Amino acid sequence: MDWQQVRERYTVYADDAVLALNKPAGISVTGERHDTDLVELAAAAGVQLYPVHRIDKVTSGLVLLATDLAAHGALTRQFNKQTARKGYLAVVSGTGLPERGELDLPLSVGRKNRVRIAAPREAIRRDGDRWFVDEADLLPTKNYPSLTRFATVATYGEHTLLALAPVTGRRHQIRVQLAWIGHPILGDPLFDRSATFPRTHLHSWRLRLDADWLAPPVLDLTATPCADFSAPMGAAPADLLDTAAERLAALSR
Repeated sequence: MDWQQVRERYTVYADDAVLALNKPAGISVTGERHDTDLVELAAAAGVQLYPVHRIDKVTSGLVLLATDLAAHGALTRQFNKQTARKGYLAVVSGTGLPERGELDLPLSVGRKNRVRIAAPREAIRRDGDRWFVDEADLLPTKNYPSLTRFATVATYGEHTLLALAPVTGRRHQIRVQLAWIGHPILGDPLFDRSATFPRTHLHSWRLRLDADWLAPPVLDLTATPCADFSAPMGAAPADLLDTAAERLAALSR
């Protein structure tokens, strides 16, 4: 696939400052070794892109790239200050999750640069709808506070569809936290050992940021998941996304 095909097939929004793509699962945003990525594809066509944020190679959905350095700085600061509003969809293994929940589980880096919860698995506690670890149980290594809020949208047999709002933006945050509470994302190569699903069912769905070059000065983006994301649930009706949107909005109240 060349850059022109990517632009034509996956563009969600574009103006003189930014480009938003509905990235398919299986292609990197930038910086992964021995792999073609979006920034590299664009550069080969003479287009300079500045990633505002990243999503994992295995994750589909919204990725925002700046084409103007001034816009890049203003947008990345919102991610750093945790004022960017992000929404994800995930299909996870298992049922029984609460209507709303909070994963307050710090992350660290373990062997072979693998991201993990910064405490033994048995130290994870649940108090109502909140999962956390006591400070006394943290491993003697650097840890990174990591917070994700989620809402249950629907269940399908032994699978659950979640809407998620990550407050922090750590590497692999959603994937690690869900796996460590016993609900790995279907098809996740790090945590789902079933080998049943050909892709990871995590989708970057919504993104809202301030954008002072627009009137009104807001960038409000949505990337509809492709059919392969919905495969474990069967045909997902349109009103399911409406329900997910309502529950995602409630997480920020």
